Amino acid sequence: METLSNILVQQPMMALFLTIALGYLLGEVNIKGFSLGVGAVLFVALFMGWLAPKSAPAPMVGTLGLALFLYAVGVQYGKQFFVGLTSANGRRANLIALTGVLLSGIVSVLFMKLSSLPLGHALGLFAGAGTSTPTLQAAIVQLGNDDPAVGYSVAYPLGVAGPILFLYICFMVLKPKIQAPTGGGIEMLEIAPEDSALKGKTIGDLLAGLPAGIDIAALRRAHHNLPASRSMALAANDVLLVTGPSREALEQAAKQLGEVHHGRVTGDRRDLDYVRIFASRAAVVGRSLGDLKLPEGRPHALVQVRRGDADIMPRPDLVLEFGDRIGMLAHRDDFAALRKFFGDSIKGTAEFSYISIGFGMALGFLLGAINFPLPGVGKLALGLSGVLIVALVLGKMRRTGGLNWTIPLSANLVLRNLGLTLFLAQVGMASGPKFAATVSQTGFLMLGLGAIVVVALVLPILLLGLGVFKMPYDEVAGIVAGACGNPAILAYANKLAPTDKPDIGYAMIFPGMTIIKILFVDIVPALLGG
Repeated sequence: METLSNILVQQPMMALFLTIALGYLLGEVNIKGFSLGVGAVLFVALFMGWLAPKSAPAPMVGTLGLALFLYAVGVQYGKQFFVGLTSANGRRANLIALTGVLLSGIVSVLFMKLSSLPLGHALGLFAGAGTSTPTLQAAIVQLGNDDPAVGYSVAYPLGVAGPILFLYICFMVLKPKIQAPTGGGIEMLEIAPEDSALKGKTIGDLLAGLPAGIDIAALRRAHHNLPASRSMALAANDVLLVTGPSREALEQAAKQLGEVHHGRVTGDRRDLDYVRIFASRAAVVGRSLGDLKLPEGRPHALVQVRRGDADIMPRPDLVLEFGDRIGMLAHRDDFAALRKFFGDSIKGTAEFSYISIGFGMALGFLLGAINFPLPGVGKLALGLSGVLIVALVLGKMRRTGGLNWTIPLSANLVLRNLGLTLFLAQVGMASGPKFAATVSQTGFLMLGLGAIVVVALVLPILLLGLGVFKMPYDEVAGIVAGACGNPAILAYANKLAPTDKPDIGYAMIFPGMTIIKILFVDIVPALLGG
């Protein structure tokens, strides 16, 4: 063991990456649906720090990692965050989440007073119960020691498993009726209008009376296929190519319009053929579909946008992101011009502007360094939460002139996970010896306190959301996931409630609650004189 310790000390970079590899290996262990995920890196790092204390990387490694994580999160969720602040449902959801977060923080501080728990351990329990790594970093900086890492590492597993257990119990007790989305994407149907009263009406007139989400992409007239526009008037014997989010919606549209046909439009590709193109050109990303000036030539139509694993109906206000796959109906001779216009590079969907991320991170660090006066506390610096705030604003703006602030989803996930991993590895290795000493002294006390803090975080959200406001289960599950912050909780919520509401709730809640948690650990020590 001493030989291994000496090797780790002599090769700190090897120790760092060995910690990361073993951490992810442990994180993949699944016990009845529960796994630690990236959080397992912290526990392996604690062991490495205990085994070879001098192998810990410099603190700047952890700071850089966490800054990358916060910036990537803010840029991705900026739009949803501000929607949550401006809509009535969003404000209610944030208020419910805020109640749970503040109550868990108050409970952790009470433990410090009642059980002589060190302030660092109490703030660490608060950060771990909310699985908030940025909060841990803020507490370490504010106190100037690694005490918070001890409480964090004790409460973190409970902060992952506890909310999942609560969501499961509520699901089994309430047995909510959740309608899972049908269909794997956008559906198409050919319809020939039968009612003579429809002749002469425009496509726009037809769409006004059809179910939500229905669109008319093309029509067949005189043995030729044409892209549909809202100003086009119907003629005799026209056949419409109708698109919609589900087969049920299309069948309802068919009942209103006329007879269903098969193959008359899609079977003839002389005039219009289908092509899917990657959005990777910087000039189109960050712009709405309505603002795009498509190449001149034969008429063409946008019928689908696929983002990640989801299909989106193309609306004029839909803003393109790197990696979007655009489905179009166009003449084959125009395919090359359209591919050139959008970029159509798979490689480009994984790249991002180092200019934008450089300026964005610099502005975030600058904001974090400014001391703001706070009555009764003194001066308060935002620290790394400044990076998150700037990233949220840039994520909402998406584009400034020719500078695109967005990051492709694939690259965003890589940056986010790499940053979080580096931070967990660094802080765990640095606090390993202190963690071992504290756990051996306190035994199960810290575990019990951590469990109570988790209950104080999750239970008020469930009671308010389900009991007081009578909100749907899938919406409340999203609020719980956003307030707790761990992606594993969101993934479990999606399993129980396979709708988009958990994802929307997470996106609205997570950034704001992260800032609240950071400010809490910044303010409490000043108020308590710690």
